[in-house]
Amino acid sequence: MPLTIVSSIESIPSVEWNALELHGNPTVSHEFLATLEQEHCVGGHSGWAPAHVVVRDETGTLCGAAPAYRKTHSWGEFVFDWSWAQAYAQAGMRYYPKLTSMVPFTPAPGPRLLVRATGDADRTREALLRHLIEIAKSDSLSSLHLLFLQEQDLAIAVSQGLLIRKDCQFHWYNRNYTSFDDFIATFRAEKRKKALRERRRIREAGITFRTLAGEEMDASLWNIVFGFSSETFALRGHEHYLNAAFFRKLCAKKPKCVMVKLAEFDGEPIAAAIFFVGRDALYGRYWGARAEFNSLHFETCYYQGIEYCIEQGLQRFEPGTQGEHKVPRGFEPTETWSAHWIADPRFRRAIQHYLKQERAAIDNYIAEVQSHVPFRREASNDAARDPP
Repeated sequence: MPLTIVSSIESIPSVEWNALELHGNPTVSHEFLATLEQEHCVGGHSGWAPAHVVVRDETGTLCGAAPAYRKTHSWGEFVFDWSWAQAYAQAGMRYYPKLTSMVPFTPAPGPRLLVRATGDADRTREALLRHLIEIAKSDSLSSLHLLFLQEQDLAIAVSQGLLIRKDCQFHWYNRNYTSFDDFIATFRAEKRKKALRERRRIREAGITFRTLAGEEMDASLWNIVFGFSSETFALRGHEHYLNAAFFRKLCAKKPKCVMVKLAEFDGEPIAAAIFFVGRDALYGRYWGARAEFNSLHFETCYYQGIEYCIEQGLQRFEPGTQGEHKVPRGFEPTETWSAHWIADPRFRRAIQHYLKQERAAIDNYIAEVQSHVPFRREASNDAARDPP
């Protein structure tokens, strides 16, 4: 399959890209990735240089693609390899630039080796992965990283001998709940009481919520909501990865893929959470507040998202990375995966040894956290028999 590398996804017609299997994930859509480029969230001096790989069949039809970026740092990836970069530097070697396949700033599992539904899907995935490795070799890059892989892509990476890294996030799963009350009834009594008390505090404080789809957000409201989120980044000493223009333009192109939960007090916005909406899943991404209220973060980012999933029939809620505080609120430890090709054989062996030790620690961590989920024993047994 002939290879093409494109420095902008806009060189590919959106109808062709979106005809690939995106698995209902809006973040790998043409609209999402193109808006990142158009609003300069990637490209330029961002350290994310688009190098998307596409393959076409003998008729010129797009049959596969992989969103990819030449990276000069590791920010915005959430699969942390800073120690690898430091080891390279200590050895007098260059770790950057590297090649990374993921959706920038979006630590959500999704397809990375996109293929057309018809045809030999695995053969196309294998071709895409081989091309990515060849790019890394020909450009003398230190490594290739495919982050937050789904099952199909992970299997191809394993078959091609890439190093596999395991990590853990906390996801919520919809087990045919009819309401939030139905969901919370699966909690043990003391956990249920605590969760309901957190929600009650918000109501008693007089805080109300509006659920706003992308088309309901105007420019001034986006400035307010994005301002909340930017303040959260600033408190952590960072600038926001995105900008308000990105959200405005994305909503204009694909309004149903964005949802905002807006918290108000005395009729004024005080906090907001920004979500991306997929076919089967809700992805929590950004949050911020201009006032301190007990349990406001938990309500805005978690309980409101859970209610939305139940109302809309979404099967899971992925609120982002890290955060053991999510577990008492009904989120469960979930394995996440990445795959890595390392050019230097010495570092490959060292990293392989490290990943083996790390995986054992992750397995122990998941088992320990699983013992603290809030569900009653019978509900936990049902979940175990019917894994998400």
